[in-house]
Amino acid sequence: MSSEVKVAAEVGQHAATEALTPTAYIAEHLQNLNNIGGPQASIIDFSVIHFDTIFWTTLMGLVTVFLLVLAARRASPGVPGRFQCLVEMLVEMVESQSKGIVHGDRSYIAPLALFVFCWIILLNTLDLVPVDWVVGVNHFIEGFGVHVPHHKIVPTTDLNATLGMSFSVLLLVFFYSFKVKGFGGFMHELVSAPFGAKWYLAPFNLILNIIEYVAKGVSLGMRLFGNMYAGELIFLLIALLGSMWTFNLDLYMLGFVGNVLAGSAWAIFHILVILLQAFIFMMLTLVYIGQAHSHH
Repeated sequence: MSSEVKVAAEVGQHAATEALTPTAYIAEHLQNLNNIGGPQASIIDFSVIHFDTIFWTTLMGLVTVFLLVLAARRASPGVPGRFQCLVEMLVEMVESQSKGIVHGDRSYIAPLALFVFCWIILLNTLDLVPVDWVVGVNHFIEGFGVHVPHHKIVPTTDLNATLGMSFSVLLLVFFYSFKVKGFGGFMHELVSAPFGAKWYLAPFNLILNIIEYVAKGVSLGMRLFGNMYAGELIFLLIALLGSMWTFNLDLYMLGFVGNVLAGSAWAIFHILVILLQAFIFMMLTLVYIGQAHSHH
């Protein structure tokens, strides 16, 4: 992550107009490119569109589909290559997990889980791109007359993206609940579980089930967002080590060495976080859909 020392160049370009503090530096890198030109005022605001989040989620989704289709077309019964071996391992892992969790038709569920797993891996892997490379690209684009004031490259550090994915999973849960149990069966389950089918317990059952579904959607998105957002913050703090002298601290060599060592160590550890968070999201997706197939 030594390339993040390039923050000095960014600071030098802005020094003539404003003093960049560590807080302003972090806030700059955590700001999305949106249609209002500033930070989102509230947690829920459907009028705000994060263009960078939409671009990178769509691009990584298309790359995921391309790689999976490419693997399917190149699959051969002979000695597989490295790429085919990797995809076959992923397919076997997802298939074994879905078989043990979802008891029913898995024709679309297993491929969905595979796509979600690979998609989130690619989204999370963007966190390994040095934070100041993004700013450097913005300055390069501005040379062609295109002004990009903010750009956050990691979609999973945007709560809007992670909650959007989690509530999409929740919609799939409702879809399979209606498909497997029927409308009457699903509604009966809402008012009869977990306390029983007594009529006077129906309001309590309904309230608890509504809370459970909301908690599933919120916790699934918040878990992915929290871990990736924390990882991004640590990368930004490590980047500040490489730019100590720009904040009137005469610790250039100490900051440079700390940037290289700490950045490399955290990047290696963060690879595990990237894979683990993708696996957890996929597994919880299977668990929730599997619960939609079960009858209470």
